[in-house]
This record gives sequence, C-alpha cells and structure tokens, in this order.
Amino acid sequence: MSHLYEIKELPDMEIFMPDGCRLSARVWMPENAQQHPVPAILEFLPYRKRDGTTARDCLTHPYFAKHGYACIRVDMRGNGDSEGVMEDEYTQQELEDAVATINWLATQNWCSGEVGMMGISWGGFNALQVAALQPKALKAIITLCSTVDRYADDIHYKGGCLLNENLGWGATMWAYSSRPPDPALVGDAWRKLWLERLEAEPFLPITWLRHQNRDAYWRHGSICENYSAVKAATLAIGGWGDAYKNAVSHLVENLRAPVKGIVGPWVHKYPHFAVPEPRIGFLQEALRWWDHWLKNCDQNIEQDPDYTVYLMEGVRPKTWYESRAGHWIAETNWPNSLQHHTLHLQSDHRLGMNAAKLSEVVKSPQTCGATSGEYCAIWLGPEMPGDQRGDDAFSACFTSEPLQEQMDIVGAPKLQLRLSSDKPAAQIAVRLNHIHPDGAATRITYGVLNLAHRNGHEKSEALIPGTDIDIELALDQIAYRVPKGHTIRVAISTSYWPLLWPVAEAAEITLKGGALDLPLRKSGDADERQFLPPETADPWRIAQLRAPKNSRRHITNMETGEVTLEIIDDFGSARDLEHGLIHGSIAREWWTIHPDDPLCASARTHWTCENSREGWVTRTETFANMTSDLTHFHLTARLEAYENEQLIFEKDLSESLPRDLR
Repeated sequence: MSHLYEIKELPDMEIFMPDGCRLSARVWMPENAQQHPVPAILEFLPYRKRDGTTARDCLTHPYFAKHGYACIRVDMRGNGDSEGVMEDEYTQQELEDAVATINWLATQNWCSGEVGMMGISWGGFNALQVAALQPKALKAIITLCSTVDRYADDIHYKGGCLLNENLGWGATMWAYSSRPPDPALVGDAWRKLWLERLEAEPFLPITWLRHQNRDAYWRHGSICENYSAVKAATLAIGGWGDAYKNAVSHLVENLRAPVKGIVGPWVHKYPHFAVPEPRIGFLQEALRWWDHWLKNCDQNIEQDPDYTVYLMEGVRPKTWYESRAGHWIAETNWPNSLQHHTLHLQSDHRLGMNAAKLSEVVKSPQTCGATSGEYCAIWLGPEMPGDQRGDDAFSACFTSEPLQEQMDIVGAPKLQLRLSSDKPAAQIAVRLNHIHPDGAATRITYGVLNLAHRNGHEKSEALIPGTDIDIELALDQIAYRVPKGHTIRVAISTSYWPLLWPVAEAAEITLKGGALDLPLRKSGDADERQFLPPETADPWRIAQLRAPKNSRRHITNMETGEVTLEIIDDFGSARDLEHGLIHGSIAREWWTIHPDDPLCASARTHWTCENSREGWVTRTETFANMTSDLTHFHLTARLEAYENEQLIFEKDLSESLPRDLR
C-alpha cells in the first residue's frame, strides 16, 4: 500500500480570473504540500460544491488527497459560491476560466506544476473540451459519462430528433442555477450575488431551440471536430445504463493521445458507487492513472486493454436492476476485431439471411415509447426500459429464428432501410430487442433518426412524399449476450414518446427493404480483466430532515383520451453536520399526449429548491412549459425567489420558435 498523507480541507479557496471574477473552490490536500508539492486534480462544475455534489465529493476527493494530490473542486462562474453569471453551458468563458484555473494551480507553491482534470457529465464534457485547448500544465484527464458530439449525442437532438430532455434538463438547470450562495462563505454579499444571477439566468431550452441543426453553436465544444487537438492522456468511462454510451468507443477509436476506455453496466454515476452492480475500484484505477501521468510513476498503464467493457447477460426486462450478471471483456484493437453478421427484414416479419422486398406500412400512435424509460437514468429510481411488448404492438416487428448458439453483440448495430413517407417530415425509432421464450421483450439498444436529416445534421431536407430513400441508422453502443434458444427482434416505430417530441404531422412510413448489421464477438465466460473492489472516502455527514421519495405513473384522461406521464422526485431535505447549511428540492414533470394527435403534446415542469440556516430561509420556484403547433414551438418559463417567505424576485420568459422539419 502506498503512503497515506494527513490531509487538510479548505472550504473556500479564492481563485481570481483574469477579469477579476472570484471563483470559490473547495480543496483537499496533504498537510505538508507546501513543503512537498503535489500534483493538482481539478473538477470544474456549476452544480454547487456546498450542497449539490457534496455526497460524491466526500467519497472521492479526500481519497486522492490522502494519496498525495491536491483536489480542487471549483464552482463555475455564476453558480454556488462563485461570483459572476453563467450564460450557457460550455461557453468560451467557461473554458477560458478552466484554463486560467489550471494555469493558476500550476504556479502555487503547494503544486508540483502537473495538473489533471476529471469529472462526470458536465465535468466530463468540459474536461475533454479543456484538454482540446492544450493548457501546458494539463497532462491527463478522466472523463466519465460525456460526449464527443454536443449536437447528436447529448440531451438535445439525438439523430436530429428533438429530445424531450432538451426541455427536461433545461428546466433542471433553470432550477439548479437559481439557488443563492451561502452567506457563511460569501458574507453579506450573498444577496447582491444572488439577485445578479437571477436577473441574468438564461432559460436554456430557448437558446437550444434556436439551433435545430448542427451549426457552429454545436461544433463549439464537440471534440469530434478535431480529435487530434486532445494531447492529454485520456481515461474515458461510461455505463450501459447511461444516455452517454457512445463516447468511450469513439474516444478509444479516434484519439491519438494515450487513451483507455472502460464501460460497465452502470447508470449516470461514478462506478465506485453506481448501480447496477458490479461496481469497481474506480478510485484505485484513477489513482493508477494519476500516478502514471502526473507523478511519472510507472503503473503499466500501457499494458491495459484499450477498451474494457462489461458483457451483460441477457435478462428479463425490469425498470430497475440492483445488479447485472455478466463478465468483463477486453479489446486491444478496437473495433477491428469484431465480426459482422447481417440479417435481412423479411415480408413475413422475420429476420432472415436473404434480402427481400417489403411493403410494410408503419404509423404508430403517439403514445408508442411508453416503456422507453428515462433518457438518462440518474436519480437511482425505476428509470430503465421495461417490457417492450407494449411498444412492439405499435411497431413493425421483425423477429429472428431461435438462436442456435448464444450471441454476443458488442458494438453499435446498424440498420439500413429503404422506405418512403407520406409527409415531408418524419422520424423513426428503431429498437433491438431480446425476446424470451415466453414472449417477454428486453430492449438491448436503440437508435432514432429525423428523416429530414438523412443526409447529415447540418441542414434539414424535406422528404418528397411517396419517394423511396435509403438510410442507415446506427444504434447505441452495447455489450449484450442473447442466450441460445432465444430470439432477437427489430422493432420500428414512427413515434417514441416521451423520449422524442413528435413531428408536427403524424407520418405514415412504408418500409421497402432493410438489413441489420450486428457486430459480434467470440468470447468465453471468464473475466478477461480484473478490477479491485470499490473503495471510498468517508461519506457526507448529514442529518436527514425529510426522506427522499419518488413516483412515476401514467394517467389517462377518460374524457379526452390524453395520456400523461407524471414524475415526482422529492430529493428530501438534509442539514450538513459540518457547517449547518440545509438543502432540499422537489422536481415535478408532466408529459402529455393524445395517441392520435401530435399537436396536443405538452410538457410542464415545476421545481422547488430550498436553502436555509437559522434566521435565513431561501426558496426558488421554477416553472417551464412547452407546446407546439404546425409551425412553431412555444415555450414559457417563470422563476420566483423567496427570502424568509417574502417574494423578492420574479421573472417570466416566453418565446415561439419556428420548427425546422421536426
């Protein structure tokens, strides 16, 4: 075991940006770092180090500090206890602030001059983006649950289709960024800082809907534009239960910097405390990475497989798994070692070996997609795809014969289709399902495509009704074993609610032919790589004041026929036992549609966020709504801020934006 250091913690280290803006950082470092400088590890986020990410920060950063690192958890400009305002995600200002922070860290007398950057989700995104800017001191990064393409593989426009997460996550940030700084850290300036950020706070879904195609706005920060810009050694990690399944594969395949990738069965969480299990010793793996690249201690990193993924055993559908059976497989020549197997769509709804002509009409009700699960499973609730039989009933389905041998699907299946549409705009959703002998259907992976983006995402091109087109649709990356004797199914639908916002007019698609390309791997049943069991630092010390709870239910209005998905996530309330700050929040979402009417689609959210101390009580209430008609999307948002139960700030936003063939 390596030497463990006594550490100290600083709750509010000041870091001043070139324009004078003060950022606040929580820091853990060895007590003797000034006498014996150590490398720095930066995590740069808008999610509030005081109460937003504290649970995971406590499990993670002290661990690295005890092993000889200074861990710097910075609140981004305009969030938490930092000054300034935030205009958008991944702005040039954000990235320049991160570079300035790295440069500052490298000059401190307690820092060796070597810096790493890490993070999950937002922090994983900007770690990649900052690495592409090549600050001299940044030698290595660890990026988790991130993306290389901000347009097509984030929460906005998957396959060019408008994701409902565009509103859902935008409403979440509308709530997150509305919370005040802590007066225990910033003093009497807290109120002025709060009012400034409330006045400036953007409602980002409006911004994002102004860019419905992949323009310069989305190319900024998308490192797939120039993979060679990333020079820092990159460890990329993801989870099959997460929305961001594809980035690890893309990074391993395309980066020329030293790169390794790991994908487990997990949702959107760090893998030392994620579900489904098995968890891994992520902190030990990260420490190997940091020691190798920041301390020049040879950890045999180059001997690790390029790409290590968890091959999940095919199991019955459930909306939540505590664990997934399977084993670790390792690739050293990704993806060139895969074999490919082609199955064709047949006129008798089979998948077969020979090409065939079809004349299969698909026009799904708008409620198809009810078993899709959450786009990004994150809150540790029942959010995964359920039994797919309900959605299969509204789809064109093509099913294989029972498999003669087990099938290990590893990679991104692709579906080529010839089809026509009766409308100038249409979307399709394609699911690859595992069908059990009794008919239960587990979703293996899926993909979606706006057919107006069949030639690329840079511009929308209207379909000519009745004219055949050829398309190829890549499904999300996966590693999944279908047992011998079971079958696989391709299910194709023209709607996928509540994952996708529907096109303005329900289109009827006629399938003329198609072929499924399956990436397959021959493998045994033994782990090809071993991980240590998870270790963590001590958990966050809190007193629970209100227990968290969540509910999800479908409600049918028997008079109108409209169907609503209601999601209520009460994250509870707790008091920090170290500094006394009380935090709590409740999120509410309602997604409504009629099976026969895409224009009745509506989304509504309401968040409550609370922070308080003795004699100081704050609360924000944020609301968001979205509807659409034939030509426009209509969005409204409201923000209310309360101090000691008195309304001190309110603002309303409203915008209508033209639809561009979606």
